[in-house]
Formats: sequence, structure tokens, C-alpha cells
Amino acid sequence: MKKTTLFLVGVILGAYVVFAQEDVKKEDIKNAASTILESDSKLTIGGYGQIDYNQPIGGDVYNNGKLDVHRLVLLFGYKFNEKTQFVTELEMEHVEEVYVEQAFLNYEIHEALNLRAGLMLIPMGITNEYHEPPTFNGVERPFVDSYIAPTTWREIGIGFTGKITDASLKYQAYLVNGFKSYDGGGKISGNKGLRGGRQKGIESFMSSPNLTGRVDFYGIPHLSLGLSGYFGNTQSELYNGIDKTDEAAIASADSSVVGVAMVGFDARFNYKGIQLKGQLYYSSLSNVEAYNEFAGKDMGESMLGVYAELGYNVFENINSINTQLIPFVRYEKYNTHFNTANANDGFDRNAVIAGLGWKITEGAMLKTDMEFRNSKAITDFNKVFNMGVAVWF
Repeated sequence: MKKTTLFLVGVILGAYVVFAQEDVKKEDIKNAASTILESDSKLTIGGYGQIDYNQPIGGDVYNNGKLDVHRLVLLFGYKFNEKTQFVTELEMEHVEEVYVEQAFLNYEIHEALNLRAGLMLIPMGITNEYHEPPTFNGVERPFVDSYIAPTTWREIGIGFTGKITDASLKYQAYLVNGFKSYDGGGKISGNKGLRGGRQKGIESFMSSPNLTGRVDFYGIPHLSLGLSGYFGNTQSELYNGIDKTDEAAIASADSSVVGVAMVGFDARFNYKGIQLKGQLYYSSLSNVEAYNEFAGKDMGESMLGVYAELGYNVFENINSINTQLIPFVRYEKYNTHFNTANANDGFDRNAVIAGLGWKITEGAMLKTDMEFRNSKAITDFNKVFNMGVAVWF
């Protein structure tokens, strides 16, 4: 953990010392929503998708491989006028499940101040906002972005976003509904953390609003830095309809709620084919003991996730080749029972993912990798071989 953190700090400091004086145009990284918002078209249509093959390897039993149209997402944007736009993503998962991934109205008061309201991605970390399959290495999204900040994490809310060009800064700040922790049964757990509590805009309810925000700095050539935060309480249906003077019912409802304070730091560095990426999440959870006793769950008192990734485009200096061939390796550590009394060692996990991606063009990529998973409760690595097709247009 300490070595990984030092590596991330070293990357940032080294990039600043070496490249800060270069006369390189400042730029930030695009995702589907920002591409739509910056389009000049009245109606913008796009999409992304991934088709995966996952094959467990080793062990004492045979395991079938899984082939899956993991997700297919259709993007639509409509510009009412120069200041008012609507953005939505309609997602189909595993061919049979349909979700609305984003659906928000954006009103540009000024480049530095936009009012945004609707179903929005929570601005935590890299992958939650930049989750289009050709934008990341590896067939599957990082484990840290599944267990600690549960991508794809979106909720309904309202807030402000903007870009301060002279300072090379972007910011977001929203009030949103929180994770659902109780609706007749506990929804969050020690194994998967807060993931099971995502409401996703599906008849969501709110017993108290939560605050989330992010600041991105892209003023150093080739480097992008992000600082994220999320603060508030989980939501419980037990608050609905109780008498404000019923102390027993209020105490019961209070026991079904967990306080969440999550912070994240991330860095992305690209220069002459070298790709470095790192991310650190920490979540402090309160009222956990009361919640576990009430809901029969095993939530941890805090969670920690960190990863570091190195990739390199081997075709970078070959002018006659316009595609990218990117071998990469990523180390991840994620613990949903970090700093927790009577912690389950099985929830202290790590993984090494090594693979190769062929970016045929900017929006089309073929991927393959091998996952080596481990935890304190497992002495041998669990191995999974993956292949995938990734598109974004």
C-alpha cells in the first residue's frame, strides 16, 4: 500500500519537474457526455458497448467460460438552444436488462457555471465518468471501481459544473439522493461494500440529501489530476410515514442508516506512448455497528482501494502504423473491511491484471488479459482469462 502510494506521488512530481515548462496546449480528457455537450449538432446520436469472454483457469473443478454482450449503450443529446441541452444514455446489460444510465438537463449560464439536474454520474474517480470501454485498458473495469466506488454509480440530483480555462480547472458539485441501505432488508454488505445500495434512478427515495463534488486540474502537459468527495447518509424506507414523536420508530430508522464519507485522488499521465494511471479511494463509514445488528449485515467501518497501471503504445514511433498496440499491467488492492474490528480476511483482496489492447481506431478496440486475484483468506491466486470487443462512437 505505501509503495503504491509513493509510486503515484513520484509520477506526479516527476511529470511536473520534467514537463511543466513545455509549451504544450492544455487539454482535458473527453467522455461521452462531454462530447455530446460540446457538439454543434441539434441532435447527437452515439453509443458504446462491450462483448466479453471470461474463462476461469485452474482449481479442482472444470469451469465453463462465459460469453456475454455485457452492455450496449445508446447515447442521445438534444440542443434546445445555445445554452440548453439534454443528455441521456440508455443501457442494455446482458441482453435482458434495461437501465437509464444518465438523463440530465444542462443549462450553461457561463463556461464557468452550468446548472445541471437529473440522473447524473457521481463524479468519483476515473472510471465512473470515463467508463466507455475503449477508454480503459483491460476487458473488465478495475476491481477498485466495482467494490469501493461502485461504477457505474449514478443518482438523481441537482448542482453546478463548470470549467475555469485560465486556471486549467474543471469542477462539479451536486446534491443527490444517497445509497439505499434498507427497504425491508439490508442492501449493503461487507463483501461488496456500498454497491448493492445504488438506486440508479429506479423509483429512488431520499430520507436526506448527500453532497458530492470533484475538481480536475489539467494545467500540466500530459497530466490530469482529480480530487473527489462524497458525503452524507444512506437512505432508509423506515423514515417514511413515522410519527415525529415516536421515539422507538425513529431509533429503529436511525439504526438502518450508515454515514458515508468518501474521498478519492487520481492521476493520469500520457506522453510519447507511455500511459500511467493511478487511483486511491478511502471511505469512512459511521453507525456501522448499529446497522449490522439491525439489518443482520457485516459492513466494515472503512474501505480502502488503490491501483496503479502502466501501459505503452508500442506503435507510437512507427509513422506508417495508425493503430495502437498497448500492453499493460495493473496492480489493485481493495479492502471493504479496512481498519475494521473482527475484519473478514477474505475482504482484503488484491489483483494483478496483465494484458494487451489493440486500438484499431479511436473508438474500436480488441482486448485480452489475464487476472490474478488473491486475498488474505486465499493462499493461491484465482486466475481468469478475458477477451473482449469494445466500441464507442
